[in-house]
Amino acid sequence: MLRWGILGTSFISDTMAEAIASSENSSLEAVMGRDPGRLEAFGSRHGIAKGYGDIGTLLGDDNIDIVYVGLPNNVHHSAVIAAAKRGKAIVSEKSLTVTMADAHTLADAVRTSGVFFMEGLMYLNHPVIAELGAILRSGRLGQLRSINGLYAADIAKFVNPAGGGTLFNLGCYPASLLHYVMQTAFGDDAFGLRKIAGHGNMSETDGNISDAAVSAWFSNGVLATLQSTDSFGMAWNFAIYGDKGVARFKTNPWLPVAGDNIIEVEIYGKAPDQIVSTGLDAFQHQVLTTEAALRDGLKQAPRPSPRLADSLEIMGFLTEWDACCRAGG
Repeated sequence: MLRWGILGTSFISDTMAEAIASSENSSLEAVMGRDPGRLEAFGSRHGIAKGYGDIGTLLGDDNIDIVYVGLPNNVHHSAVIAAAKRGKAIVSEKSLTVTMADAHTLADAVRTSGVFFMEGLMYLNHPVIAELGAILRSGRLGQLRSINGLYAADIAKFVNPAGGGTLFNLGCYPASLLHYVMQTAFGDDAFGLRKIAGHGNMSETDGNISDAAVSAWFSNGVLATLQSTDSFGMAWNFAIYGDKGVARFKTNPWLPVAGDNIIEVEIYGKAPDQIVSTGLDAFQHQVLTTEAALRDGLKQAPRPSPRLADSLEIMGFLTEWDACCRAGG
């Protein structure tokens, strides 16, 4: 039985707690929160007997095997470093951090301690992403030429201003899927061989980028465009174009649900086929992936799950994109 401690009592911790409770091989051991009322309510909702008011006390609990970091983006690094020093396995919410300096400090702590670590890009653990990988490796699309993605959600009024804005709240999703596609199709080095240009609009309230667009050119000739916004809408799309055909997500790639998740493959001039992946939701698959990796003695889960090096590369892309937006190009 894998015994979990949860840091934070936000809605994302609620979602992860439900996923942990759904697995017969995991248990909810303790939760940490700064607000006593919210802490008590969270524990009551999820049947968690132990509630702690600070991180250090929870990390000192020898009955906890793994920590889920559901705290704001800007404190991910400090929480992960503290957990790594105590030898706890870690699943930490996306984005990895909000600065590259913090990302490298986090990575150094994880590597030094030798603990299991996974960034909580939960959708990458879902079987629909493995299906995408199979499509890419099959050659059905031919030579890849173009990748397009957008994620829009009107959530700015709900997010922590210290979290870094749309790129670190939402942009990490299309950026990480672009990263996975490039790695799967062309190898681990392909994503780093790029030039990018980006533009964005800045929030008038917190100084973060609220709407962002980026275009990327990769050295193998692949072109990509991504957009991210937390100022309007609730919309998504992601499509991969080759010289023989196109693959499009017909369901949200970044929030796979329990039930059917669909990728459409259209070979040019032919009727499209639908590839349906049926399973649990993305958070439940994240828990199952973590359980399997720890059972097998791994320090990180295999792809499609994000490895630490993948998380650092995605973080580098987001940081570069943010800088382009602030510079105006």
